[in-house]
Amino acid sequence: MEPVNSRIGRPFIAKSYGIAAGDAGLMDWSWVDAQMANSRNYWIGSTRPDGRPHVSPVWGVWLGGALYFGGDVQARRSRNLAANPQVVAHLESGDEVVMIEGVVEAVREMARLRQVAAALAAKYAMPEMVKTFDDPDVAVCYRVKAQTVFAWLENDYPNTATRWVFD
Repeated sequence: MEPVNSRIGRPFIAKSYGIAAGDAGLMDWSWVDAQMANSRNYWIGSTRPDGRPHVSPVWGVWLGGALYFGGDVQARRSRNLAANPQVVAHLESGDEVVMIEGVVEAVREMARLRQVAAALAAKYAMPEMVKTFDDPDVAVCYRVKAQTVFAWLENDYPNTATRWVFD
């Protein structure tokens, strides 16, 4: 099922790549949902305050159609995101592609923090992660609020290239 607050279509990619014109072959959101939920590692792209790019792999969880990840408040990505919340999240595969462009929001609600921490602890078999977000001066938890999501299968790239734009 497609998210209710999105529009689906083709990405704007140079004509030389041969992107299909019609809707035939568009990816289903359930595939994106499964890829995000089953991924072990996520790549987070942010921008340093001086404009240089930065990318780092993170552990995270996909809950309720959103990516959650965190880290030390002094980590490079945390300092970048504090200055500029624009983010790109990408899975490891270049063959089964999911890319999310959006903004991060720091999660402050304790019930949600506990849910995210418990999901991280279960996913990565590290029960000590449940206490990860106890001290907001040490660790921060982010939720990626998607603005645009891209997905495709490399083995059928021109036909499966799909873009969701969120309101």
